[in-house]
Amino acid sequence: MGRLFRRERFGRPQVLASLLLLVFLAQCSWLVVRGAPGSSLDLVELNRLARGMMMWKNRNPVAASDSPSDGAFDPNHSPLWYLIESAPLLATSGLWSSTRPPTVRELRLLAALPQLAFGLLLGASIWYVARRLFGNAGGYVALALHCFSPAIIRGSAIWSAEPEMGAAWGAFGAMFTAIAVAHTLYAPREVILWNWRRIVLLGLSLALAIGSQFSLIIVLPAALAFMLYLAPGRRIAATIIWAVACTIAALLLFAAYFFQPRAFEQGMAHASLFTFSWKALAMPQAWHQVLAQLGQSSPALVIALPIGLIAYFCWSRARYFGNTAPLLIAVLCLAMALGSPHYPGLGFQLVAVPFLFVFIAGIAADWLETRHREIALAAVWGLLLANSAWNLWELLRAGRG
Repeated sequence: MGRLFRRERFGRPQVLASLLLLVFLAQCSWLVVRGAPGSSLDLVELNRLARGMMMWKNRNPVAASDSPSDGAFDPNHSPLWYLIESAPLLATSGLWSSTRPPTVRELRLLAALPQLAFGLLLGASIWYVARRLFGNAGGYVALALHCFSPAIIRGSAIWSAEPEMGAAWGAFGAMFTAIAVAHTLYAPREVILWNWRRIVLLGLSLALAIGSQFSLIIVLPAALAFMLYLAPGRRIAATIIWAVACTIAALLLFAAYFFQPRAFEQGMAHASLFTFSWKALAMPQAWHQVLAQLGQSSPALVIALPIGLIAYFCWSRARYFGNTAPLLIAVLCLAMALGSPHYPGLGFQLVAVPFLFVFIAGIAADWLETRHREIALAAVWGLLLANSAWNLWELLRAGRG
């Protein structure tokens, strides 16, 4: 344990990041304890929990239906989504009896536990990535934006929101793990054996992302594209690593179907892997919806994103891979959101937000290193404080019902 808490591993930056994550957890817990609008769980949430419990108890991915018909397969989610959501209820099922069933508040808390965990893990991942790319300042900015994001908090507390935090964390982890793996290919070591931990992590991230939202299969070609770009001299090795990670992800998804080949085959046949509509791009309503939801995801984005884009395109110093990568992924997700104006698009909207936080953190960190540091520091502090104050005020209003 002494090695784990050495100063270079767990010092002041880690303490401050942990405090921010505790504040984030407190905000999510406030919504969970106060309860979602209404006096009972949403019927959709109850159905999700019941379906997951049936799968666990019968070891059958179509156990929620009398027969494996078309309606038994969710076109947007694999059984993994239901299994994760209902896992806390399964783990505590022995605590309840017919005379003392779980209360609505207890059910709400159990349903929110996986999303709370994913929200915390996503925050820790955002801080780690942004700090590695841009230093402590970038890490703090990205994490502060995450911890006071209404969309992230609502998603983690399942407050009038779909449980999509697993998809967001999986997609974020998949993209930046792929980037990390590609960078290690320059080391003079045995590639496959040396990178096995990162390869497994990449496979886990891909399985979580795609299993939580089938249309996130777009992360597969995106991850490969980054790996090939970053390792031009080791493209065969990069492709092999990507293929192994995809195989791991496929095996994990197969496990979510309880290793039933027939169910897995039918589930993939009914999966909606690509729902993009080119006609939606010409609809003003689709653009308005995406922009409005982006502002609702984080009020800070309304100011920071336009400024960040102006700085990126007008300031050569800001145009480097650390800023470009998260921006490209966010643009891809937002484009998919535009082309999928209904449910899958809402999922892409949330997935794009963490990448935008990292992009803004990179621009802010670059600005803080110029001779205008004092002005930049005041602007960044003002934006973050105003964003957090607004979010806390709205949180109190929402918690009062």
